[in-house]
Amino acid sequence: MTTVEQDVTTAAVSTGDRRSFLRASLSGLAVLASVPVLASLEGCQQVPSRQPPGPTTTTTTATARKSALPTEKLSDHVTLITGAPANVVALSSSDGILLVDSGSSASAHAVHASLGGAPVHTLFNTHYHADQTGGNELFGKAGAEIHAHLITRQWLATDYYVPAEDRWVKALPAKALPTVTFREKGEMKAGAESIEFGYLLEAHTRGDIYVFFRDANVLVVGDVASPLRDPALDWYAGGWLGGRVDAMDNLLALANDATKIVPSYGPVMTRAQLKAERDMMVHLYDRTTELTDHGRSAKDMLEAGVLNEVNRKFDDPYRFLYDVSKGHWAHYTNFGGNVV
Repeated sequence: MTTVEQDVTTAAVSTGDRRSFLRASLSGLAVLASVPVLASLEGCQQVPSRQPPGPTTTTTTATARKSALPTEKLSDHVTLITGAPANVVALSSSDGILLVDSGSSASAHAVHASLGGAPVHTLFNTHYHADQTGGNELFGKAGAEIHAHLITRQWLATDYYVPAEDRWVKALPAKALPTVTFREKGEMKAGAESIEFGYLLEAHTRGDIYVFFRDANVLVVGDVASPLRDPALDWYAGGWLGGRVDAMDNLLALANDATKIVPSYGPVMTRAQLKAERDMMVHLYDRTTELTDHGRSAKDMLEAGVLNEVNRKFDDPYRFLYDVSKGHWAHYTNFGGNVV
């Protein structure tokens, strides 16, 4: 299938201090999904066990599951599917089913079963990691139009290296690749639901997006928020702490006190909870960039007790700080890091 890149306007604005903010301008876009209505779904949130952040998540060793997964209704037409192992969000409308993320390859049939077996005609990938894109092949072969940021498609279309595991991941087959890509922002209608989607620059990877169901007031943010697991910064793919803070600011600007915010893992968040996580990230950003600017390593940051300054317990403190440090050095010009 031919890949279509949507015509959108790019507007990147640099700030004068430590971070670069992306201001994406809105462009009109009308894409209609044509799918049957989602069957009644009920269930409760399940929190998966922690896995290594970023692209180190694998699905090949998991046993394929075909039975329906737990679900939670977020609105009359929006349903959260959990345990795939990441969260998957489904919109049911007169046009049919629109899906945000497809879960792992081992969970793809279970996601499909959770939809009552109904076909998915539109699928968004929030980023390229296997626990968000593993079901692409199943739904793509069935005719789904797959939407993603252009950079996400580039990662999925080529073999890539995972430094934390010293291994290569093969490119996805053609039917699993996004067929519609964009660079900044877009809009579409699915039945009566108005949907906005947009780029979150270097927040977790270099191709992160959000999907906002405006009428339902449900905001899907991928791995840009992480209420339970250690925040994952895929520095090898461009993610870093400064980008994460910027992205959280953008998400907070979209949300109100009634917005239901869906991360890739963990329970649905409120705006206040997202704000609290953002404030924690700002503190860690300020502390770790200062230490990086003075030549300090991840080990130095750990020994300095940086993570003890925030109200959160990290499962793997050194790994988080290692990823933070690698991301800082990849973006040192954003905060004025010294280079000798």
